[in-house]
Amino acid sequence: MLLIPAIDLKDGKCVRLVQGDFARSTVYGEDPVETARGWEKAGAELVHLVDLDASAGNSANRAAIEAIRAAVSCRLQLGGGIKRLEDVEYWLERGIDRLVMGTAVSENPGLVREACGRYPGRIAAALDSWGTQLRTWGWRRDGGRDLLEAAASLRGMGVSLVIHTDVERDGTQEGPNIGLARKVARVSGLPTVISGGISGEEDLKAVKGQAPELHGIISGKALYAGTLTFARGKKILASLN
Repeated sequence: MLLIPAIDLKDGKCVRLVQGDFARSTVYGEDPVETARGWEKAGAELVHLVDLDASAGNSANRAAIEAIRAAVSCRLQLGGGIKRLEDVEYWLERGIDRLVMGTAVSENPGLVREACGRYPGRIAAALDSWGTQLRTWGWRRDGGRDLLEAAASLRGMGVSLVIHTDVERDGTQEGPNIGLARKVARVSGLPTVISGGISGEEDLKAVKGQAPELHGIISGKALYAGTLTFARGKKILASLN
């Protein structure tokens, strides 16, 4: 089970939001390249990048993302605003290892299927929810669908991975929604990553112990706030078999 550090980008800086609220953001780093290098040095095999500005419709972080790719050799997955085939082509051609598509899964599933067909194994689906209600457009809109209905729709679409984020818990450090992530994994039949609410080592132990079938855990706030260290977290996940 992977521990995956998140880098959320806004105006070229590393930030963390609470429940996706731009008004409740904290800047944790002025230089995202150095942040990415730090995670790689700590032993991260994969870093999760989120382009918050792209999810709102602009490209303010494009140069920062390209600089991160040039600076590190670990795998990178990128989400935020991936709604056109041109977006998919742009980032995969620039060395991003995996793209995460969220809104398009519900609003343009044909695009997701086409992207998966062209780039097998390199497209993941983001299912973000408040409880069991799907959220889209950077969590700002009600997706109009039940989470598990959306998870079931992923079967046969071609995505290689699903990331479930409990928006209600994201950035709160109140603990992950393990039961819901397990349901997403079961219904989708796909490798599943859990995100949202991680507060420290005990949460990692709980995920590993209660849901060993999950593929990974994304953590942001806990790592930046220092309630969890990456090296210790990685060791815990590796030692619990």
